[in-house]
Amino acid sequence: MPELPEVETVRGGLAPVMEGARITRVEQRRPDLRFPFPVDFTARLEGQKVATLGRRAKYLLADLVSGDVLVMHLGMSGSFRIEDDGLTDTPGDFHHARGKNTVHDHVVLHFEDGRRILYNDPRRFGFMTLVPRAGLDAHPLFAHLGIEPLGNRLDGAFLASAFANKKTPLKAALLDQRIVAGLGNIYVCEALWRAGLSPIRAAGTLARKDGRPTERALLLAQVIRDVLGEAVAAGGSSLRDHVQTDGSLGYFQHSFAAYDRENEACRHEGCGGIIARFVQSGRSTFHCPACQR
Repeated sequence: MPELPEVETVRGGLAPVMEGARITRVEQRRPDLRFPFPVDFTARLEGQKVATLGRRAKYLLADLVSGDVLVMHLGMSGSFRIEDDGLTDTPGDFHHARGKNTVHDHVVLHFEDGRRILYNDPRRFGFMTLVPRAGLDAHPLFAHLGIEPLGNRLDGAFLASAFANKKTPLKAALLDQRIVAGLGNIYVCEALWRAGLSPIRAAGTLARKDGRPTERALLLAQVIRDVLGEAVAAGGSSLRDHVQTDGSLGYFQHSFAAYDRENEACRHEGCGGIIARFVQSGRSTFHCPACQR
């Protein structure tokens, strides 16, 4: 499933086309994706101008001048691509053909400047819905989401406060969307490796007895922000389905130090350990048993 950097990369690709543009026509080619579309989906979109395109956790949020928000989730295999009548492909390294799998183009947004945004989703685990902006924070999709990991609130003090007295394994605590929204398996594995922290250590060990953050908590908060920032700059990680809006793939997977590197040498200088994999809460966890404590 695309994680926060992939969704943020898609947001950055769509924003120049969508923001300030008017949707003139909507092609809804099936009644549902993961969930049914709202019964008035096309009527509430057609003729509306997109004010801004944002992101909350792994959701894309297109604010419409009507006061509605078009909420979009990529699911497991969803992707967007941008087309116009005069656009030509110039495929290069790590590029997917723009017209690939067009049978799975389920929604097409037409804009008044002649450009189109197509949502493609072979597995149909993604979805789109419309939510009034005034009720967005209280909506079941968003009401229980934690802080944004790229926002200013994520620091060592926050982690210490959120994890104090928790015996939950650290990796599981970081994946709890009620605490930090948008963190996923790949980037948590990478951040824990950089911080030298074991995924199975108790989350509460990041807080001192008086509640202040440990040095490890301060470091972990910083490396989470660093890993996510680097991944966004690299266009995300393309392991199976993630494709950017121009058809190109992300590059961050070439920087993995832990994730998907089972039985390979640890890249920490002087470590000498070997990356191991085990299943934790139903997900593959990659770590170095020698240096992650």
